[in-house]
Amino acid sequence: MRKFIIKRLLLSVVILFFVTFIIYVLMRCLPTSYVEAQAIRLAQQPGSKPVEEWMAQLKAQYGLDQGIIPGFFQQLGHLLRLDFGDSWKFTIPVLEKFRQVIWISFAMGAISLVLELIIAIPLGIIAATKQYSGTDYTISAVALAGISFPTFFFATLLKLVLSVKLGWFELNGLHSTAAIVGNLGAWDTFLDGVWHMIMPITTLVVLSIGSLMRYTRTNMLEVMNADYIRTARAKGLDERKVVYHHAFRNTLIPLVTIIGGSLPGLFSGALITETIFAIPGIGKVSYDAMVAGDIPFSFFYLTFMAVLTLAGNLIADILYAVVDPRVRIS
Repeated sequence: MRKFIIKRLLLSVVILFFVTFIIYVLMRCLPTSYVEAQAIRLAQQPGSKPVEEWMAQLKAQYGLDQGIIPGFFQQLGHLLRLDFGDSWKFTIPVLEKFRQVIWISFAMGAISLVLELIIAIPLGIIAATKQYSGTDYTISAVALAGISFPTFFFATLLKLVLSVKLGWFELNGLHSTAAIVGNLGAWDTFLDGVWHMIMPITTLVVLSIGSLMRYTRTNMLEVMNADYIRTARAKGLDERKVVYHHAFRNTLIPLVTIIGGSLPGLFSGALITETIFAIPGIGKVSYDAMVAGDIPFSFFYLTFMAVLTLAGNLIADILYAVVDPRVRIS
């Protein structure tokens, strides 16, 4: 196992090297007007340098005044020192802005993932054990609806019903006006934030459980028709033990693939959901940064996503051997 992990880590480093190179090339392909616009903004500050000097400084700082290869290795040196510079849009260090918003998205993503697993996997198992029954058709219809609804449509529908019609929630934001101005205590402010996150989390859960339910059902049906399941039933084993001990355990490998792949989603943020509900998470912030041509923040965010994707794949590979003794690392 140790050799396997070391080998995969080294391979991940190589992959990350080429991924960061591709990201850097894409950043170089952005219109130079973004650099010029940033230089103009900086030059407009009182007592600032001329635009031309700011242009030269920004290009030198991010290797834009060199060829692609030398510029990339200069940027790679900054990356290894975790020096991503200052965000052009938010005018603070990139890592500082990242720390301000990441935990909001992580909380939403983690809660959504836990609820998704708790809801989707049992429903998928029930649908498989009651194939072609009314329960199966109902669960399949719910799953299909969850897969089919666009995020913006379902989120807007929630806002219309729960906010506009019923008035249970505020339309946008993470906190109410009373919490923002400081009229609430620490605990009430926390509860206010939790209340505001109900609609975004509901949106994420409803739109994500459909595919996992269908995936669980399909794999359970495949396993339930296997010879060893029929043998277990012929031996007189309790049906609950047959389903949950023998059958479900062998559906875990496909599920591990999905769960391992969900790691980037925990930290990447839900761009559309956060934007619709005006939640200041990493998804909305990264979108705003990319639209504004914030090269430092965009480069950091894309590199961060690449690291998370590689880590998710590594965790999934390790979990294969944990959930199924038949899988060997060698």
